[in-house]
Amino acid sequence: MEPNSNIGRRPERSIRREAAMRESEALIAASRPSPAGTAAFDETDLRILSLLLEDSRRTNKEIGQDVHLTGQAVGARIRRMQESGVIESYTLRWNPGKIGLGIEAFVTVFLDAGTIHAAFQAFAQADDRVIRIDRTNGEGCYLLLVRTPGLEELNGFLQDVLKYGNYRVNLSMGRLKG
Repeated sequence: MEPNSNIGRRPERSIRREAAMRESEALIAASRPSPAGTAAFDETDLRILSLLLEDSRRTNKEIGQDVHLTGQAVGARIRRMQESGVIESYTLRWNPGKIGLGIEAFVTVFLDAGTIHAAFQAFAQADDRVIRIDRTNGEGCYLLLVRTPGLEELNGFLQDVLKYGNYRVNLSMGRLKG
C-alpha cells in the first residue's frame, strides 16, 4: 500500500476559499470610514491607482495579478475609489497634431474689471479651441490651454480674447511628460 501524500493537507480549493474570505473581510474593513470621515486608503489601493494611471484599459484580473488580489476584489476597490471621488473619470492620450491640431499654446489672460470675469468664463467655456481653463493667482487671471490647426487660427482666437482683456502667449515646443 502506497502512503497517501494528501494526509494532513487541506484541499487546494479549501485554501483558496479561505484566502478569498480573508480578502473579502479585508475589503469590508478597508471600506469602513476612517475617523476623518474618508474611506481607508492603503498601499494596495495606491498600487491599483498607479496601474490604472499607466493604462486604464487593463482588466481587473490583470491588475489583480500584479497586486495579488482577485479581479473581483480589485473591482470592488476601484468602485470604492470611484464612489469616494479618488477616481473621477477615465481618459486617453492622443496626438492632436495627427488630426490637424498642430499648435498648442498656453495663454495667460489678464482681465481689468471684476465684472468681466463671468463673460470671459462663458466665452472660454463655449470656445472649442480652449481645451483647459485654470483660474490662477499671481501674474494673470486665467491660464488657458488652446489648440488650433495653425498660427492663423491661433491669432483669430487671440483677437477674440482682446474683447475681454490682454494676454500673453507661450507656444508648446513639445510635451515632455503627461
